[in-house]
Amino acid sequence: MKKIEAVVRHFKLEDVKSAITEAGVHGMTVTEVRGFGRQKGHKETYRGAEYIVDFMPKVKIEVVVADDVEKTIVEAIVNAARTGQVGDGKIFVSNIESVVRIRTGEADESAI
Repeated sequence: MKKIEAVVRHFKLEDVKSAITEAGVHGMTVTEVRGFGRQKGHKETYRGAEYIVDFMPKVKIEVVVADDVEKTIVEAIVNAARTGQVGDGKIFVSNIESVVRIRTGEADESAI
């Protein structure tokens, strides 16, 4: 099993959700996060005062999938989240050793 974590722009969340749902994902966790990479920050003006926003707001989507659909899900996320501009985000894929559904006690792939 693989855990796929995608950090994307806020306005791309619905597009990514639709794309991975169509690709077979049945559940996901979404967290509002802030960070920076090559996009760095930007300056904003509020009530006449200028300040620098170092951390850009993003959304982190986490899904756990079977090994055989990992590439399909990653590709779906890339296609749905890409704008071609700096700051589109990143995808991290890691191995998952075990999953247990609390309600039923099902384990591993049947618990996904």
